[in-house]
Amino acid sequence: MTPSETLVPDATVLAPTALDDEMMPVPTSRTWGETALARSSEKRLMVFAGTSNQELAKGIAQRLGIRLGDVIIKEFANGETYVKFDESIRGADVFLIQSPNGVGTINDQLMELLIMIDAAKLASVHRINVVMPWFPYARQDKKVSGREPITARLIANLLQAAGVDRVLSMDLHTGQLQGFFDIPVDHMTAVPIMAQYFSDKGLSGEGSVVVSPDAGGAKRAKKFADKVDSSLAILTKERPQHNVAEVTSVIGDVSGKVAIMIDDMIDTAGTLCAGAQALLDHGATSVYACATHAVFSGPATQRLQDSVMTEVVVTDTVHVPLTGRPDNSTVLSIAGVLADTIRNVFCDESVSSIFGGENQLF
Repeated sequence: MTPSETLVPDATVLAPTALDDEMMPVPTSRTWGETALARSSEKRLMVFAGTSNQELAKGIAQRLGIRLGDVIIKEFANGETYVKFDESIRGADVFLIQSPNGVGTINDQLMELLIMIDAAKLASVHRINVVMPWFPYARQDKKVSGREPITARLIANLLQAAGVDRVLSMDLHTGQLQGFFDIPVDHMTAVPIMAQYFSDKGLSGEGSVVVSPDAGGAKRAKKFADKVDSSLAILTKERPQHNVAEVTSVIGDVSGKVAIMIDDMIDTAGTLCAGAQALLDHGATSVYACATHAVFSGPATQRLQDSVMTEVVVTDTVHVPLTGRPDNSTVLSIAGVLADTIRNVFCDESVSSIFGGENQLF
């Protein structure tokens, strides 16, 4: 090699400039371009459903104007769950809808959700959003005696460990559940929908009273009462054991009024049925009840069927079969609210604006 020769990459050749004899690199077709590769700025929203509430998921997808995503979920002979997304989800904002419910299936559906999350994570999605309208184990949010778990926090830890970026839930049992997460939790409420239903029936104003079944739900009941322009009453109760409630007193004037009890969930319906009878005993002309989550475990259906309540209004956060539900029950759909929330989360817009800032009930 002579002194005038220089080693250069194949991507360039040397050529003299017009000003002097210096050798300057001149790019050829093999030269590297920009230091970053441009990509499309468009985001993709995809919605997939677990097995817990397919009807609600289809309603959400329809209101979003998209097709519910294809996912294969099946069970092996030994009971293990298998999940596979049957289309590409790489780079998408994925919303997984799962609302675990039902005796003997909650744990299976929770495991199913965790496997879906892991499958989505390994498929290189952009963000994983879990839409869990009914948050399981919500009542196990604190220790009331020694050697007890705080299972609601455990569920939060499991979701985060699996790789969730955001959780969307509705009418949580207590506000402290949001503090169990280190990721964003969007809280929605069905109170406006239920309040509008009773207003349309003419059950509002001075002739009605909204009743909270316990002191913990007083703030939710107050917001409901404000929307239907009614007064407020509160029941006090004791729980001698799990799923057993005894009403001890009624705080407020219910005499000569239509009473509307509101709660976040109906499990075995013991609280509602005992409360309804206490309200009638204190002079209420009739009793209605409403709750966001129709868990309806054990004797709930029969209790509501035989109760003194005129009507029980719930939403479809939890799948309520057409057959077997109480004759005096009405199911309202919250698919529209969930679709609006998903759209705003995807577009990085406010969720509180959907509810006029009244989605914090605690």
